[in-house]
Amino acid sequence: MDFKLPQRNENSHKGTFGKVLNVSGSDYMPGAAILSSLAALKIGCGYVFLASTERVISAAAAQTQNVVFVPLNAIEEHLKDSNVLLIGCGLSTEPDAVNIFKATLKKAQNIKCVIDADGLNILSKIVDINIPENSVLTPHPKEASRLLGVELNDVLANMEDSAKKISEKYNCVTVLKSHHTIVCSKDLEIYINNTGNSAMAKAGSGDVLAGMIAGLLAQKCEPFYAAKLGVYLHGLAGDIAKNDLTSYGVMASDLVRYISYAIKTLV
Repeated sequence: MDFKLPQRNENSHKGTFGKVLNVSGSDYMPGAAILSSLAALKIGCGYVFLASTERVISAAAAQTQNVVFVPLNAIEEHLKDSNVLLIGCGLSTEPDAVNIFKATLKKAQNIKCVIDADGLNILSKIVDINIPENSVLTPHPKEASRLLGVELNDVLANMEDSAKKISEKYNCVTVLKSHHTIVCSKDLEIYINNTGNSAMAKAGSGDVLAGMIAGLLAQKCEPFYAAKLGVYLHGLAGDIAKNDLTSYGVMASDLVRYISYAIKTLV
């Protein structure tokens, strides 16, 4: 399909292109928070707040000057000033993380939301919580099996049907990740992506994708379109990186760098 990037008017400022609050990372998984934050910025979002532990913030601050850092006790305040919530990348499933997840979602009902990784694992165990209306869930097959309460083989046997079931159950857009990622709308419309390769089978690749989708949502893309465009550009960045670095040598941090090269094909 023909994709178009969000418009960028010359008469603009950082707030013009949206603000993402990223509640991600944990003491032993700071990389997920960094990758997802930078990916949101790299795809054009104007502002990213990263709310995480002090250890994660220290690690992130040592690597980038492009992210605004937020203590965990200030999440509610910054939700009011954000257009999109990204939650779950490397968050862990420890009790404190579960409490943060529940409390944050309850306060985020009126903004767009991307739930990834440990956010999905926590969500799969909660029966009494509503996710925001404009949400995108980004599971891999194992996370999908937890969300649906079925065996992994059941998901793998029919990926399209599994994506539809998640969208029905959570009233969301579903991005079911695989070598041909499936995106399912709330109305059960299916898009099957054809970009990407084995070089992307590395830790952190999903965090980059989640950040990219959040960044597109911040730029006022409709959730289904943001998911499709994010998946396409993510895979294309991987394809271009593979050509330069081989299928063995592409790291998740390289995907962030190559987002710009993918975007150039649509400009």
